[in-house]
Formats: sequence, C-alpha cells, structure tokens
Amino acid sequence: MARSWDDDGAVGPVVLSVLVAKTSILVLIVPNIVMDGVQFARRGAPLATVRRMATLVAFGAVGTVLGTRLLALLSSRTVMLILGGFILLFTAFGIARVSPRLPPRWEPWASPVAGFVAGVVGGITSVPGTPLVLYFYALGLSKHEFVSAVAFTFVLYKVVQLAAVTWYGLFTWTLLRWSLLLTVVALAGFALGLRVQDRLDQRSFNRAVLVFLTLLGAWLVWRAL
Repeated sequence: MARSWDDDGAVGPVVLSVLVAKTSILVLIVPNIVMDGVQFARRGAPLATVRRMATLVAFGAVGTVLGTRLLALLSSRTVMLILGGFILLFTAFGIARVSPRLPPRWEPWASPVAGFVAGVVGGITSVPGTPLVLYFYALGLSKHEFVSAVAFTFVLYKVVQLAAVTWYGLFTWTLLRWSLLLTVVALAGFALGLRVQDRLDQRSFNRAVLVFLTLLGAWLVWRAL
C-alpha cells in the first residue's frame, strides 16, 4: 500500500494544497503516468498478470471516460469534497488495518466491478488507487504480483484518462506546460522519497503517511463544506 500512497497519495496532495482541485487533477495526470511508468519499468508485469487484469483494465477504461465526463460537469468544490472523502476512506482502512479477502471463484465478476469503480473514481479525482489497492489486497496477491498489478493498471488507467480529458477539451496547452514542469519536480521528489523510505522501517513510513493523508483529507472536506 505504501507505493500507492507515495505516487498518487503524496505527490497529488502537496500540489492540491496550492492549486484549485479540478486544475490540479488535470496537471497531475502526466507526472503520474511518468512515475507509474518508471515503476512499471522497474518491476514489469508478467504475462499472467496482464491476462488476469485484462478485464479489470477494460472496464476501468469505460469508468475512466465516464468519470472524466463527470469531472467536466462537477464544480471544483464538489470535486474537492469527493477527493477528500476518498482520501479519508483510504486512511480509515489503513488505520483499521482492514485486509479483506476475496474467494478466487468471485474474481470473474468482481474484476469488472472493481475496474469500473476505480475508473470512475480515477476519472473524477485522478486517484484510482483506493479501490484498486483494496481489490488487489482482497485477491491476496503476493508482493511481486501486487506491485506488478499496480504498475500495470495504473499506467493504463492514467493513459486513458489523459486521452479522455484531451477529448473533452479540459487539457489545455497551459496545463500541459505546468504538467511537464511538475513531472520534473515529481521525479526529483520520487527519488528523494525512495531514499527516505529506505531509511525508515515500513511501519514508521506507513504511519507517517497515514497521519499526513488524514490531515489532508480532513482539510479538503472542510474547505469544500
């Protein structure tokens, strides 16, 4: 779960504190694609993982397009409230140490549902990680399978989202310039974050991230209300 918090949970919220919610969601798409791509290049995805996640990604693409359409229609205040709510939900699961398990026989029908929900959430908030991470944990994936599944699905979800926001006319040249600048900053922060993570034990790292995200989620909800 640390990887998801680091990429989609840590980089996004820092920028959210200084940008309008809807704009920040748009400019963070390219940095997240690059960082997820780096993660994918480091870990790769076995063919078995690609086949297993094919249905998830297909339904996720449909959900992402729908979620992006909702992003275009919703006000920044509503988007901020939704994003803050999902951050608090994610941290609540982490604090409660909830580890749901999904019987293997349920995966064929659960995969399309999880993919679609993650797509809609990701289209609106640019953070599909919450439902995806919970779903991958529920499948009981091994550490390598989990990281591979996260890297593979996140890259594809973000690429679909980039295409969708461009199609709906939300992604302007000005936002692209900001996005490329933030990509450079994000990569520097990503490298620094890996060093810090190496120095911290996993429990301390997760605890620090949970505190940060809880405060951030509460702040976003308070601002929206």
